[in-house]
Amino acid sequence: MDIKVELQAIGGPENFVVREQMVEEPGKGEIRLRHDGVGLNFIDIYQRIGLYLMPLPAILGVEGSGVVEAIGPDVEGVKVGDKVAYGAIPGGYAATRLLPDWRAIKLPADMETQKAGNIMLRGMTAYMLLTQTYQVKAGTSLLVHAAAGGLGSILTRWAKDLGAKVIGTVGSDQKAEEAYAHGADHIFVGRDLDIASQVKDLTDGVGVDYAIDGIGGTTLLKTFDCVRRMGTVASIGQAAGPISPITVDDIGPVRSLSFARPSVMAFAAQPSLYREAGEAVLKAYNRGILPDAKQVFPLHDVAKAHEKLEGGKTTGSVLLRV
Repeated sequence: MDIKVELQAIGGPENFVVREQMVEEPGKGEIRLRHDGVGLNFIDIYQRIGLYLMPLPAILGVEGSGVVEAIGPDVEGVKVGDKVAYGAIPGGYAATRLLPDWRAIKLPADMETQKAGNIMLRGMTAYMLLTQTYQVKAGTSLLVHAAAGGLGSILTRWAKDLGAKVIGTVGSDQKAEEAYAHGADHIFVGRDLDIASQVKDLTDGVGVDYAIDGIGGTTLLKTFDCVRRMGTVASIGQAAGPISPITVDDIGPVRSLSFARPSVMAFAAQPSLYREAGEAVLKAYNRGILPDAKQVFPLHDVAKAHEKLEGGKTTGSVLLRV
């Protein structure tokens, strides 16, 4: 029996309900994809708790992979039987889903379909952050918070591949080992450190060129103090809770920072950029930059998976097996 997992109300993971799913026929320009794997991301948690509102009941999950089993009229570039992956569009917590044909990124014939289920959203996010928000290159100094997490590990590996120096933060010694395994040059453990002074010590008092902050809470203002004048800070999430209010004066003129709040969902809504990013993600995967999932849960156990991710009890990325 095909299933889908619906979010019935804003709040905790207990609001997920597993239901039988009826097969839908694709419309014009659409395909029906049978999932093999679906990625779990912090944006799913933000949607579940109401930070990003969605009409209810809702099917969360913004990336996945599988096999095309039906196509609608006027579909281009995709045929039944193709292995594809996608990212940045909700509706993944289900055995099958309808998808605009331009969202389908064709996978190489020798690529295991399930493994592609959790590479597109984080991969596209990393591509956006390392090539569009700031042009990371050889010699760039970069601060990555949560460097052992699903996105942090990819950012670390991809930035090192570009020749950058990566400083990371993590919450435990075990996660520090994970981050070093991904290539980080320096790792700080703990959330209550004077991170700015530590970073300044490593950079001869200057600060890093670029910092990526997905922690939020009170951390973002601390991150500002880790970056050199005329450097850049990207705020991409708030795993620690709502971000403390910031003002223009917090950014400059004393600090003289460039500040970005980029959204991969907005980035990937542009077909040309989406296709470019998808191709870059596949190349990065083939070069070993995108690691396979560290934890795998069956789709019907998505509530448990949410609890683990939200509680900081995961390292690397999380995959839902369909």
